[in-house]
Amino acid sequence: MPHIDTSRRDTRGAVARRSVMVVEDDTDALDAIATILEDAGYDVLRARNGREALQRLTDCAGHCDLILLDLLMPVMNGWDFRRRQRETPAFANIPVFLMSAGAHLAVVREELQAAGCVTKPVDDADILDVVKRQLR
Repeated sequence: MPHIDTSRRDTRGAVARRSVMVVEDDTDALDAIATILEDAGYDVLRARNGREALQRLTDCAGHCDLILLDLLMPVMNGWDFRRRQRETPAFANIPVFLMSAGAHLAVVREELQAAGCVTKPVDDADILDVVKRQLR
């Protein structure tokens, strides 16, 4: 696997790794995507639904560079999460990529003002490419 520079400079000039939150209710898919990203050098926050994702963002004071968001989840779905995320100033500017197996993905992407979308099941190379391009 080629090396991907996953670092950035924080406000003090120190190097920090880029962080990605994966929000997915399927535990196997969540673990697989998180492992791919961790192996590539990213810090990964994991959440099984929108409510957990909001809590993780609160816990890390919104220090997240990208959110990969499933749409169909129990407790709080992707639509409700995205609404709450956009209403919260500390989280509102974090870009979101939607993940779904549904054919409606392009329409939902526009509706939710997402940075992009990726079709599930997610291919290893595709997810790395999406993250790398978004976090340039």
